[in-house]
Amino acid sequence: MKIGKIISFIGFLLMLGMLIYGFSIGNFTGEGKILLGMPWGQISLVDIYIEFVIVCFWIVHRENNIIKAIIWVLLVLILGSMMSCLYIFIAFNNSNGDWERFWHKNRI
Repeated sequence: MKIGKIISFIGFLLMLGMLIYGFSIGNFTGEGKILLGMPWGQISLVDIYIEFVIVCFWIVHRENNIIKAIIWVLLVLILGSMMSCLYIFIAFNNSNGDWERFWHKNRI
């Protein structure tokens, strides 16, 4: 479980750094238009949003508070893998080494 916490936290930091880099150096609308004009750009976007939807279903399953679940879902859909990694890190941290609690929180 410790390795999961480490990997998810590194993923969060890596994505945070990449987003800062992309927004400060790149041209979001111009480069995004080029990427979405290419088949592999479209495939990559569909691929990543399938992952987001799967993570969002897990978040909704795991959270008892619907408002909290909606906020997390919106964060994942807007900020992507950075928020997925942060949610996973928090879930690892709050589970105290219990895999059932990690996957299902209070639903067990």
